[in-house]
Amino acid sequence: MTANPASRRRARAILRIHFHPAERSEELYGHLLTVLDGISSRVEPLPADLSAYVDLTGALTYWGRDVEGLVAVLRLRLLALHGVPSSAGAGPTRSIAAMAADVTPPGAATVVCDDPYEIAAFLRTKSAAALPGIGPKTARTLARYGVTTVGDIADTPLHTLQRILGTTAARQAHDLAHGIDERPVVPGAARKTTSASHRFDRDELDPERHHRTVLRLVQELGNRLRTSGEIAQALTLTVTYADRTQTTRSRTLAELTAHSPALAATARELLTGLGLQRARVRTLALRAERLRPAEDTVHQLTFDERDDKLRRLETALDKAATRYRPGIAGAASAFPLGCGTNGSVPSNVRPHEHPQPPGRAREANYSPHSPATQASEDPRL
Repeated sequence: MTANPASRRRARAILRIHFHPAERSEELYGHLLTVLDGISSRVEPLPADLSAYVDLTGALTYWGRDVEGLVAVLRLRLLALHGVPSSAGAGPTRSIAAMAADVTPPGAATVVCDDPYEIAAFLRTKSAAALPGIGPKTARTLARYGVTTVGDIADTPLHTLQRILGTTAARQAHDLAHGIDERPVVPGAARKTTSASHRFDRDELDPERHHRTVLRLVQELGNRLRTSGEIAQALTLTVTYADRTQTTRSRTLAELTAHSPALAATARELLTGLGLQRARVRTLALRAERLRPAEDTVHQLTFDERDDKLRRLETALDKAATRYRPGIAGAASAFPLGCGTNGSVPSNVRPHEHPQPPGRAREANYSPHSPATQASEDPRL
């Protein structure tokens, strides 16, 4: 076995802690975070699963304890002050801390010391699916090549992994399998939701306009989530009628995502389920809920070339929106069905080379030669 590259990292102590209260509430969660903040100021809340990351690196010197001792003090404080048991995993990186926490039962803690041999011993025997970013389908694909453990991933040449997983995913998996993960703990309160809404100039009866508006909201939310590095677990659609009454529908997404076509599919189901054919609609609002860091997503491998093209198109349009202004172009999922003519997504899509005057933006978006229009014929949109 080759020397572990983890030995080149700077020493850190990262904690992932899960709370297990009898009853969940935002108020209690805030109190628990206050206890963490009393130990270290570098606390990153993860409210979606009632957990948090804590960077203990500087706190070890302040409290004069080792990692195991400080974690024990922290868990004891949570239990004494609020009667809340916890489970914790600690290690030199975010990914190792998360993996350690995942295998730890409530009322216990698992600590992986910042030692190359201990890191290798902890990681190498774990199944490939235990590595962050490796989902069940990806694990089955790797297994067909004889790669079943984290140790196998670490021992597989990077160029071989890239052929199986793609360049970015392979490099991430290869680094994590060697204990390399320089992502910091980012202090601050995590957002739980983000929303977008549209108020019509007059009461709107046209179902097609309802449909187009919801898809524009999807594109806005998707761009916002991808820009902030977050993923959503659920969507909520709220319809406000002419008489100011409201109807709200929510649905959990099939998987955590910020991918616009996936968000659009759920949003369309919510809208269709409301049956607004004769409704006088004043406002439509779409809210992405239970947000989590994008690092927690598991993008399943697919051999559908259209999915890869849609993701490349999505990235290009996000760059266009960042460079010029939001709404300069719309992703395929944000346009009505039937705009295209050839039913395909071009592989050479590029954002607009130059910003367009506001009066011409709509013409460009609906041009039969524009990337968004050509992409809109994908049957999943």
